[in-house]
Amino acid sequence: MSSLITAITEHTEAADFLAWPGDFDLDRGDHVEEVHLASGAALEGFAGDGAGGTFFFCGEGGEERPVLYADSEGRAGLIAVGLPELLRLLLVAPWWRDCPAFSATESAEAAAEYLADLPDLAAARDAAAAALGLVLPPETEVLARLREVATGTGRGADEEYVLVFTPENSPYEPLFTG
Repeated sequence: MSSLITAITEHTEAADFLAWPGDFDLDRGDHVEEVHLASGAALEGFAGDGAGGTFFFCGEGGEERPVLYADSEGRAGLIAVGLPELLRLLLVAPWWRDCPAFSATESAEAAAEYLADLPDLAAARDAAAAALGLVLPPETEVLARLREVATGTGRGADEEYVLVFTPENSPYEPLFTG
């Protein structure tokens, strides 16, 4: 299996879509604060967003590792299990941060705003997915999976994925409270 990170760097259309509207940039993997996982497991920042958030791989391994997202406001949470799942989320619902209740209504409202600015969003998304060799599930499925992972009904419900601000040994607030 080839690396999706390598595929992103090799396919401009995929990297461009992920940069915007996906708000995911492989050149921004350094988090602004010193952090660690409460469990002591490995934590590797590998991408960031334009607002100072960071995407981290958790534990040992490769791109199949759980992905934790920490925003610049002191909130963090598991959002995907593996890079393929994260990329499907970013491609299908790049507005995922605007869906704290994971509802279809929230998503439709956020999508309408994105589509007003990017009328060719679906075509660009489909081209990026094809370049990365990803099959995209329906939006409802992506949001249901985000809810499952982020709220602990799936993998990540325990202390294993609690992000801690190291200098004060204080945990980040949950990204989602759902």
